[in-house]
Amino acid sequence: MRFKALLALLAGGLLPLAFAPLDWAWLAVLSPAVLFTLVAAVPRRQALWSAYLFGLGYFGVGVSWVFVSISRYGNGPVVAAVVTAAFVALLAFFPWLAVYLVRTLRPRMDGVALWLGLPAAWVLSEWVRLWFLTGFPWLFLGYSQTDTVLSGIAPVFGVLGVSLMLAMLAGGLAWTVQGPSMRRVAVTASVLVVVLLGAQLLERNWTHPMPEPLSVVLLQGNIEQDKKWDPAYRAMTLERYRSLTEQHLGADLIVWPEAAVPVWYAQASEYLAELEQKADAAGSALVLGVPVQDGAGNAYNAVMSLSDPSGFYSKRRLVPFGEYIPLRDFIGPALDILGAPMSDFEAGEEARLLSAAGLQVGAFICYEAAYGAAIAEFLPEAQLLINVSNDAWFGESLGPLQHLQIARMRAIETQRPLLRATNTGITAVIGADGRVLERAPQFEAAALTAEITPRKGATPYVRWRDWPVLILAAFILALLPFGRGRARPGGEPEACIYSG
Repeated sequence: MRFKALLALLAGGLLPLAFAPLDWAWLAVLSPAVLFTLVAAVPRRQALWSAYLFGLGYFGVGVSWVFVSISRYGNGPVVAAVVTAAFVALLAFFPWLAVYLVRTLRPRMDGVALWLGLPAAWVLSEWVRLWFLTGFPWLFLGYSQTDTVLSGIAPVFGVLGVSLMLAMLAGGLAWTVQGPSMRRVAVTASVLVVVLLGAQLLERNWTHPMPEPLSVVLLQGNIEQDKKWDPAYRAMTLERYRSLTEQHLGADLIVWPEAAVPVWYAQASEYLAELEQKADAAGSALVLGVPVQDGAGNAYNAVMSLSDPSGFYSKRRLVPFGEYIPLRDFIGPALDILGAPMSDFEAGEEARLLSAAGLQVGAFICYEAAYGAAIAEFLPEAQLLINVSNDAWFGESLGPLQHLQIARMRAIETQRPLLRATNTGITAVIGADGRVLERAPQFEAAALTAEITPRKGATPYVRWRDWPVLILAAFILALLPFGRGRARPGGEPEACIYSG
């Protein structure tokens, strides 16, 4: 039993290696397959314990950047260790929940439970993470496949569709291991071939390029996080972005990072008006991040277009403890671990398009890149996507690399080029196929130049969002109680090797 517990913990700890920066994509099948094999071969209580240990390894390694953020820029290493441990302990319940659901609905873990039940429950657990406690949609299995043939599934069924396919392959591998035979090996191999061929068939141009390319410049100011909101460094910050912009006037579009302007929009109006005048004279459009207050004093983390007409988009998905403090009226500053640096932000209400360089642009901010369906709301009108971010919180951890990979999936799902401008990195130009076309070095002030071609049209995912995958997963789970998967009356079902 101790060996199986350690194996579950190890398998979970290895799964984050399937994602950036190592991109060992095969682990996204092998690691869940180990979990599925373990939970199908032991009594229910031990299966649940194995699932929880798997989750501890998975998220303990995968979201280790939370400790870096809080330790370096929050309340120090002790608070960081406590908060990170509590966060990982909570996230570990999601694999537990998937196993609990299947072991409850189909106690006898046969081929149906492995091939279909556990994959469906896994994907539903990922979907729950999209919204539970404001959401933490990080490390979905599907993100590991941005550079494999399975990425062709994403424009049709989104990242959850890729996750479901990986989990089904993992279930098939577990089924084969549970009762090794030539028949099972042949069935699993055949399914793998069909999946790979199907993914290649789905890999097509669902959208089409516009006639004229666009010259773009993405600015990376490289302002250290502990200086970003310090009034003593404000003039230096504004001058750096002014200088970088003036050096590249004439480009069609210049993009600054999230909150590149470290004061309220009203306080920077003269500075921005001067830049707008120079940009207009040079034929350039500016898109930049700036905090905004409305007439009632509500604060918003916003992106604005300094074009004609100008416009604002306010961030809709806020980061708890980073951009606002939940229940602040009751607990005051007690949980102000990272804290919005100027004021708690309010959430925006709509996917408002911006006009820039003669295009309709879907601009979103930082963490919002993890919400595929929310980004799809900009489409099909948006011909270009822009993601402004500030990953300085994460230092040299896995966070910025995982965040870039998530943004790449949004480009794949929508088949739109995506411009990603960040404060300290990773600033990148991403093609409509998810490939990184250009990338600036981290932790250096830089101006990344490129030429991209905006696109029109809509992928099936833009039209359907996550509904086909969710309906299929729910249908599978609804059928699990029927058939040979029922437990024997009066006791725990067998949990070793089952015929398929």
